[in-house]
Amino acid sequence: MAENPEEAILSQLSESVKAITALPECKTVSRKMYGNLVRRIKLLSPLFEELKDGGEEQLADDVVQGLDALRIALDSALQLLKSVHEGSKIFQALQVDKIASKFEHVTQQIEAALSQVPYNKLNITEEVLEQIELLHAQFKRAIGRMESPDLELVRDLAAAQMEDDPDQMVFKRLSEKLHLTTTNDIKAELIAIHDMVISCGGGGGGGGGGAHEGISDDYIETMSFLLRKLKDCVMTDNQEAESNEIDKGSMKHRSPIIPDDFRCPISLELMKDPVIVSTGQTYERSCIQKWLDAGHKTCPKTQQTLSHTALTPNYVLKSLIALWCESNGVELPKKQGNCRNRRSSTTSTASGGTSSSDCDRAAISALLQKLANGNPDQQRAAAGELRLLAKRNADNRVCIAEAGAIPLLVELLSSQDLRTQEHAVTALLNLSIHESNKGIIVNAGAISDIVDVLKNGSTEARENAAATLFSLSVVDENKVAIGAAGAIAPLIDLLCHGTPRGKKDAATAIFNLSIYQGNKVRAVRAGIVPPLIGLLKDQGGGMVDEALAILAILASHQEGKVALGQAEPIPILVEVIRTGSPRNRENAAAILWSLCTGNSQCLKLARELGAEEALKDLSENGTDRAKRKAGSVLELIQRVEEVVIS
Repeated sequence: MAENPEEAILSQLSESVKAITALPECKTVSRKMYGNLVRRIKLLSPLFEELKDGGEEQLADDVVQGLDALRIALDSALQLLKSVHEGSKIFQALQVDKIASKFEHVTQQIEAALSQVPYNKLNITEEVLEQIELLHAQFKRAIGRMESPDLELVRDLAAAQMEDDPDQMVFKRLSEKLHLTTTNDIKAELIAIHDMVISCGGGGGGGGGGAHEGISDDYIETMSFLLRKLKDCVMTDNQEAESNEIDKGSMKHRSPIIPDDFRCPISLELMKDPVIVSTGQTYERSCIQKWLDAGHKTCPKTQQTLSHTALTPNYVLKSLIALWCESNGVELPKKQGNCRNRRSSTTSTASGGTSSSDCDRAAISALLQKLANGNPDQQRAAAGELRLLAKRNADNRVCIAEAGAIPLLVELLSSQDLRTQEHAVTALLNLSIHESNKGIIVNAGAISDIVDVLKNGSTEARENAAATLFSLSVVDENKVAIGAAGAIAPLIDLLCHGTPRGKKDAATAIFNLSIYQGNKVRAVRAGIVPPLIGLLKDQGGGMVDEALAILAILASHQEGKVALGQAEPIPILVEVIRTGSPRNRENAAAILWSLCTGNSQCLKLARELGAEEALKDLSENGTDRAKRKAGSVLELIQRVEEVVIS
């Protein structure tokens, strides 16, 4: 006998809860959100079981509608939880804000569905009713309470990507936080990234627009780079050299199956130098070049006519192939000697080793020709390629600058094509990591154009423009030029209205620029203090550290001190001193000292708010600077008390 609609919904709800309950423990940066959602959903089980046991009693229409909405919400929850458990750990770390938003959305869905269910019409026991009402309250409270980001993880990810030679402790911490601590973990992560690349259509070229939920090609390249570094860290830390050789030997005997996506469609062999043709298909360079040299004008796989015969290196796939080879004990494929000297319209790619510099120079030279003389599409693609090349290693950054790419990239900052503009500013960001390139970029007149991108570019371009200004501002004289070019106001706008990543980029740039006295005045007059106080009060926004660091710098200037006093920050500063992290307590004490010096009203308010007890604790248990600042404020409070007594 077929189930009626009510029974079907209850069965589906029970199955969803069972499936979610059976999910394994999550070992990604999303584990807390994952665990909280699973734990709450488990508590729904008694409701569904009791309704199923209710027998023949028919449910009211509004009850059925509410339960159906709950079924849809639980399906969404199951899909999200599975994707988090099975997905790339590195991707989740890089996209933690977006994933948190997805958990927030699912939580809202479940809460809204629970609100639709009229509990007074359900034939359930008081105990179950009470449990469901408490659970509903939990879901309500969870809305809007996104997890605060792990700031150490954020900093380590930034250091791993931005610095030429990051401290190995950065990768050790990342390995532990991402639960990528064994060779099996690394292999599983490789498969997860590989699956993501395939879902993007096999990866794109440097300037291509392949995407999966908004994931760009160079984003996948970043994940591949981080995985390589983490693999090296795991191999070193676990001291697996000997056992790894044994593993590799046994793997060779097992002859691991080469994934189809790693095989050239022409030769069916593992690709060593994958390149992309105009149709988006990837081939081994030597094979597709022979095809083209024979006079063919079509794509071998799709038979579509090629719009052009240029070959674009598929760096993403090449990195994944290299990782797969290392993880499976397969010898890395080597380029054939006669392919390197073949003249063609292609751009060659760096393959590592001693010959990589020559290959890079050839590629860079060809790309510069396209930047200088190509049509808009070629310029966009070339800028995208340079963006990736500059990100890969320090040698490339030197070669690209020496070849004269920087002035050409600066010109493209004024491009009307937003994607070209984005590639250009990001390429300059990557080039600026090399110390000597900072001066070349500034001398090319880039600062004013970067500020224009900061004001008018796409979201990603604005974020990378802010990061570029931060990188350039490491040189003291550049702080003056950047401030004079009008960068402060658009940085404040990005700080207020940007994405979480954009806010971080803006904050680091403002902090560095404000070391120069003149920029402190500019920032204060541009109205930075109220937004910083807002970020300071938003404990869940993940910007408390940055807000306090900037405020501590501004408080050392008289105009900054006045603006801070008008924002009435004493209560939140006292709270931070009482409950904040060591560095935040230190900065809060420094700000409080600046405000209270020569201001008896601030001192009285701080005392009334119970600052003395918190400051005494800080003077005993804080950092050295925090102890000094806390002691100074306590002395000021004591003097005020003595004056009052006398």
